[in-house]
Amino acid sequence: MPALDESARQLARERIDGLVKPLGALGRLEDLAAWLCAAHGTVPPRPLDDVRVVVFAGDHGVSASAAVSAYPREITAAMVRVFLSGTSGVSVLARQVGAHVRVLDIAVDGDLDDVPAEVRAFKVRRGSEPIDTADALAPGEAARGFAVGRAVADEEIDAGADLLIPGDMGIGNTTIASALVAATLGVPVPDVVGTGTGVDDDGRARKIAVIEAALARAGERVRDPFELLTALGSACAAATAGFLVQAAVRGVPVLLDGVFSGAAALVAREIAPEAAQWWLAGHRSTEPSQAFALKALGLEPILDLGLRLGEGSGAVQAVPVLRGARAVLAEMGRLADLA
Repeated sequence: MPALDESARQLARERIDGLVKPLGALGRLEDLAAWLCAAHGTVPPRPLDDVRVVVFAGDHGVSASAAVSAYPREITAAMVRVFLSGTSGVSVLARQVGAHVRVLDIAVDGDLDDVPAEVRAFKVRRGSEPIDTADALAPGEAARGFAVGRAVADEEIDAGADLLIPGDMGIGNTTIASALVAATLGVPVPDVVGTGTGVDDDGRARKIAVIEAALARAGERVRDPFELLTALGSACAAATAGFLVQAAVRGVPVLLDGVFSGAAALVAREIAPEAAQWWLAGHRSTEPSQAFALKALGLEPILDLGLRLGEGSGAVQAVPVLRGARAVLAEMGRLADLA
């Protein structure tokens, strides 16, 4: 696992302080510019021209058994086709910044025979089991999903990615994410459960009950990250975790998105603690479990737009901010050059 280049970060700080502006006047942009220099090992950092979003799609048993979402689970398969048509939220937003969006069927509860074979090439299983009554995954599937995520990260990086964004699509995702956060951090379940797709108070109460039952069933197994993914997670959560870890192994920065990638990042850090230094938080989700995850990871979101769509959509919006931070170092004049 490579480390960030702290000498490059320090050199960046010195150069930023010498730009034609008051000290600290560009606020968070200065921090981000220095972080990018540390990630790239050079001042100024390299351009972020090739930004890639990978949407890991999958279904969850709780969405069928406990009515934890405002939408039926069939929406997941339908949304895979929407991603492919280029009309999803993240697809539209990604085009504005020149980012590429790729969707993968990791665990959609359907065969999706009508979509390109490459979309189904990494499928681990159809859906998952309801976590309140059974393990989400069969033995070995968490490790398989993790390996899938690593392989996908390698593909994107080998193709030229400068910046990776993990996206997600799956009815029931916020329930799984809340369970992973509560289990990893030992936070009371009601504190991490939000309204997700827009459920009412009764729906939120069902989510809380499902997660509390799941935690009681899993017991001490949650202390091991792969057992945690098996008992309470999903194949797409395991794939996201593997994606995050392999990006760090390859020294490529990651912009986390919302609640699902935040939960996966917590688990990924349990597997590979040094990987977390390669991640930034793109935006602040309205879902409470993300706030707990980001605090534990020591990450401050770049944007706060009240988003809760998922898909990678919030992180995509932060790309221009990172590019602006790079431009500051690459293009601003220096005080020393003033006549």
